[in-house]
Amino acid sequence: MSNRLIRVNELMQREISAYLHSRYSSESVAITITGVEITGDLREAKIFYSVLGAALEAKRAGKWLLSKRTEIRGAVAKNVIIRHVPLITFVHDDHAPRALRIEQLLGAIDQAEKKP
Repeated sequence: MSNRLIRVNELMQREISAYLHSRYSSESVAITITGVEITGDLREAKIFYSVLGAALEAKRAGKWLLSKRTEIRGAVAKNVIIRHVPLITFVHDDHAPRALRIEQLLGAIDQAEKKP
């Protein structure tokens, strides 16, 4: 991946996250934009998000984000200067709960090793 695509991905992630948390602070409080993957031609973007809570909250958040997709794309068009504003697709990123569980297990192992 080129440096330009990496920078555009990071910029899109920051802008979308900032827009959601400033415009919809109460609705998006549990939603975190974890990453963005834009195609090489800048026409399509996958926006990865994670949600605090169970699978039901993730499903609700996905539907809510889908309903706000055109508004979010419009906000990106105003704040990010690129030739083509990509079409947005939201993808639930469920790596955060797994990472937290792994961290808890490693912490438990560490505590067990410290005990005499």
